[in-house]
Amino acid sequence: MTDAARAIAADPARPWWHGATIYQIYPRSFADSNGDGIGDLPGITAHLDHVAALGVDAVWLSPFFTSPMKDFGYDVADYCDVDPIFGTLADFDALIARAHGLGLRIIIDQVWSHTSDEHPWFVESRSSRTNPKADWYVWADARPDGSPPSNWQSVFGGPAWTWDARRGQYYLHNFLKEQPQLHGHNADLQEALLDTARFWLDRGVDGFRLDAINFAMHDPDLRDNPPMPSNGRTRTRPFDFQRKLYNQGHPDIPAFLERVRGVLDGHGGDRFTVAEIGGDDATREMKLFCAGDARLNTAYGFDFLYAPELSPRVLRDALDTWGEDAPWPSWAFENHDAPRAVSRWLPAGADAAAFGRIKMLLLACLRGNIFLYNGEELGLPQVEIAFEDLQDPEAIANWPLTLSRDGARTPMPWAADAENLGFGAGRPWLPAAEAHRPLAVDRQAADAGSLLHFTRHVLALRNGHPALRSGSMTIVEASDAIFAFERELDGQRMMCVFNLSNAPAMFAAGDGWRAIEIIGDVAGDRFGPFAAQVAIRD
Repeated sequence: MTDAARAIAADPARPWWHGATIYQIYPRSFADSNGDGIGDLPGITAHLDHVAALGVDAVWLSPFFTSPMKDFGYDVADYCDVDPIFGTLADFDALIARAHGLGLRIIIDQVWSHTSDEHPWFVESRSSRTNPKADWYVWADARPDGSPPSNWQSVFGGPAWTWDARRGQYYLHNFLKEQPQLHGHNADLQEALLDTARFWLDRGVDGFRLDAINFAMHDPDLRDNPPMPSNGRTRTRPFDFQRKLYNQGHPDIPAFLERVRGVLDGHGGDRFTVAEIGGDDATREMKLFCAGDARLNTAYGFDFLYAPELSPRVLRDALDTWGEDAPWPSWAFENHDAPRAVSRWLPAGADAAAFGRIKMLLLACLRGNIFLYNGEELGLPQVEIAFEDLQDPEAIANWPLTLSRDGARTPMPWAADAENLGFGAGRPWLPAAEAHRPLAVDRQAADAGSLLHFTRHVLALRNGHPALRSGSMTIVEASDAIFAFERELDGQRMMCVFNLSNAPAMFAAGDGWRAIEIIGDVAGDRFGPFAAQVAIRD
């Protein structure tokens, strides 16, 4: 972290996370230290220098907990231990120590809407209707004709209910049938979940990302969801045919989040919470879950992760919803659940390197916290995974009409000429991509003109200017090609102009601006394809 970044982050008027850059690591795919083909915690620790050199503030680790891996860690069988494929608790402690020594904070996932069906809580819950944890999951009797209790559908396809003969009831699962839904209304369960938070806070973690937290509570009356009118797009899952009014977004969730916030505040006021919230009502839920000073710090949704293009219209529609009176926002262009942005957004015939630069500079100039997904700093494209190599249950179930999550989860390319691109010695759990060879870390580290070096540069630009890191944002123009906005804080004013098209465009900023960053062909008011300029008011 640069001295300027440290000075801003240490400003007592703003917490460290206000405007922070958070780097997501998907542990299975980052670095394999023992040759079993799966990334692990020691592999992450060994590569934290690379992460710190980017200039990010924190690392978010996707799940590494004990799990049968039906959904690759998002089916948790023990909230308070490390799965052996990733290492041990001692390895986690070593990771924390190394990260903190580099000035990086560690954020971990908490998956509190469901567990694995192998979790001891569920094993006990399904054993009878009278055991102490009988009400820790969502159980319901069949309808008189034997059909499920409601019409709710699973995100991964098919009904969200599975019959269990042990109890003679259905249990709810909003995702895989191996991921039974926790009964979030249950006070004893809530306390058990908070205990897991305390466990990790005591080990030194700096905060949590709450996975799918808007699924944490359901409508106890089990009312049927109404149909969702067609938007003209192809619908590949029954889940897409419903308005999810009753199986997510329950109004009691914010009260639980206040309990969560109380636990974190009790472990030091600099702990951080971010919610992942998707769905049709995500914007309202994000604001609700972060309202005031007693709930979560921030939230991010899927505005850009599933957007079909990076255009001024898409940006305006997403950013306009987060005015100065709204909670502090967070933004991600990529993560483990969405195809790589360069592949999603690059117009036909456009220059991928130029597009990668403007995308990275734009992200660094946005108001809010920003997330980088491992490999995004390299400009990695999406990988086409053959059906026989697919691992993702959603991709397999919905093939070939799929989100193709595996294509964004391939091994991180560390060394272009090494076995498996330097990921590890054993056959990787997903193929190392030949298309990633020229983009490997060692190749880009040796090239001053690479996207890796540019990413370090633009994050230093963001961290060195309070207006970019924590200032207000006013959209000046959102035309077919040009997206321009001002950032301002404590008298520092900056103008950020982006031509997001593959053709020249015009924008007149007016007098009094001094350019401090230019990419592409900018000549006066003329901006070439994928050209951008950041200017400051003298």
